[in-house]
Amino acid sequence: MAIVVVGGQTKNVGKTSVVAGLIAALPEMQWTAFKITQDEYGAGGKSVGSEGAFAVSEERVGAAGSDSARFLAAGAVRSFWVRGALAEAMPRIREELARTENAMIESNSILRFLEPDLYLSVLDPAMEDFKGSARYFLDRADAVLVPEGALLQLAGVPVLVMRPPVYVTEEVVKFVRRRLGKS
Repeated sequence: MAIVVVGGQTKNVGKTSVVAGLIAALPEMQWTAFKITQDEYGAGGKSVGSEGAFAVSEERVGAAGSDSARFLAAGAVRSFWVRGALAEAMPRIREELARTENAMIESNSILRFLEPDLYLSVLDPAMEDFKGSARYFLDRADAVLVPEGALLQLAGVPVLVMRPPVYVTEEVVKFVRRRLGKS
């Protein structure tokens, strides 16, 4: 089983588009997709306190309009939305991972709990916001994806170009295939 994690610097940088694009470009991988959302609220809008709260929902309809529905529409075999306290959700996530052929996970924070086969970080130097989790795990990125025309260099890390609305170029697909040994 291959686990691919796609993270990024902030909201609306293209993480979901990259995940959906990779799922569509590599249908033979039979992806199970996970969208991880962490915020101050857990399942059902309950405030996450010391006891924590989380919810794991399986998406059933590819036309529902959510990010997890976009993953189904792109060709994922199954798709989950995980919200709330990630540490508490990990046993359930691990159960689902054990049932999958391959997993695509949209998250930076999941890297605290597992070692993926490939970690891609989506960055846009024109955006000021930079999540702490993205900054913390940036040194673990196997590659970074940036919009065409963005100038960015990271020592020893390949920089791959996105051309919105095409976030996953043939170059990105080739990189992922090569890194997963699926030429």
